[in-house]
Amino acid sequence: MDASNLLRQERTVPVVVIDDADVAIPLAEVLFEAGFGAIEITLRSSGALQAIKNIAAAFPDNCVGAGSVRTADQFRQIRDAGARFAVSPGSSDILLDAAAKHEMPFVPGAVTASEIIRLQERGYTLVKFFPAELAGGTAMLNALGGPLPEARFFPTGGITPALAKDYLALPNVACVGGTWLTPAKLLASCDFKSIAKIAHDAAGLNT
Repeated sequence: MDASNLLRQERTVPVVVIDDADVAIPLAEVLFEAGFGAIEITLRSSGALQAIKNIAAAFPDNCVGAGSVRTADQFRQIRDAGARFAVSPGSSDILLDAAAKHEMPFVPGAVTASEIIRLQERGYTLVKFFPAELAGGTAMLNALGGPLPEARFFPTGGITPALAKDYLALPNVACVGGTWLTPAKLLASCDFKSIAKIAHDAAGLNT
């Protein structure tokens, strides 16, 4: 259930908190038109599942996933909503078993070498590194690369457009999560024109 193949062409994944599911389709349209192939909708709001469902139905050729997955039952919920991948800030045997049960490509979270090795033993190469900046940032990932050369990381947390370039320059970073692409104030005011500008400016990170 490793999500490496599914996300192999992505360098920056927009990570979005959606309170109002009605904004999901126009937001996804802006992000997909800017060249992003995947969107992560975090399960931090009551509108998240409906937002995933709306995007999955409107853009079947694109990839919508669920972030902040914390319970086994959420794997069933996001699968039924149409999510194609799941991301968690951590991992447990229960979550890993649920990902396998529901055949959901999964990016489990890990920060320490022991956590990463444990996930490798379960077949995972790509792991979420969160909170990236507080957990040591690029220096930590560079240090982990020596003893854990097979590991690939999806860092999120405190990453800015400028920092994203530094992360993506590391050979063990597959992609970064971009929360800066969809500022809460712009989403709340449905200012998709401004979001489109941010998205187009950030599209160069994908090359």
